[in-house]
Amino acid sequence: MQLVLASTSTYRKQLLERLMISFETARPETDETPLPGETPSATAERLAVEKARAVAPSFPDALIIGSDQVAHLGSEVFGKPGTEERAVAQLQRMRGRTVVFHTALALINTRSGRIQCEGVPTLVRFRDLSDDEIRRYVATERPLDCAGSAKSEGLGISLLEALSGDDPTALIGLPLIALSRMLRAEGVQLP
Repeated sequence: MQLVLASTSTYRKQLLERLMISFETARPETDETPLPGETPSATAERLAVEKARAVAPSFPDALIIGSDQVAHLGSEVFGKPGTEERAVAQLQRMRGRTVVFHTALALINTRSGRIQCEGVPTLVRFRDLSDDEIRRYVATERPLDCAGSAKSEGLGISLLEALSGDDPTALIGLPLIALSRMLRAEGVQLP
């Protein structure tokens, strides 16, 4: 079966390439607005499924991967900042605290209609960063397109005190341990 990543994220594409299986990408058109009263983890899981469903009509005989990540501190959500000012403000808010990065993964088999979905949380404890450290980091790495304004796969690792989670790739945006399990359940041979 064809494998499709319902994402245009370069981070997710690079992660999926690590499994050494052929795939293509497709842009999912989804509204990422949380629903009223929806928890951050429920938002991530719903959006992962919706992203996969959004491209499903174009791929009637495929396995489609959807993923979404929501960073949150209690009920406060940290999305993609988009600007340096918002990135600085997010990191100021998170400094010295533990933030949950909830990465959701969905796999839809468009032939059978089977949907698998799993959430993979990562607890990220930020150092008590100075304003100068935050500004230097944002100016250097420009983490404007990632939830929580820090790229742990790059210089952002220097902002952290500790990480805790079941899958180190979840924090980057695509939990490969869970995805490998889901793909094997659909008959894909790995490695």
